[in-house]
Amino acid sequence: MADRSAGYVAELAAELYQQYPDLLTAEKDLAILRARFAIVATWIQNIAYDDTARRALAQALQLPEPAPGSR
Repeated sequence: MADRSAGYVAELAAELYQQYPDLLTAEKDLAILRARFAIVATWIQNIAYDDTARRALAQALQLPEPAPGSR
């Protein structure tokens, strides 16, 4: 089973490479995007900022809204 899944992953990687040849750039772009979403999610949960703004941003980005106790 491990051999089949390794082959499947290799096949998917080859397809992705054909569509987006610079995989390293794609990985870096994804890492930056994940880091930015983490910053935004942390801001949304920070009670030091306006609750209405935090809730509106969470809704707009389809992220979890601030916890009820964080008002």
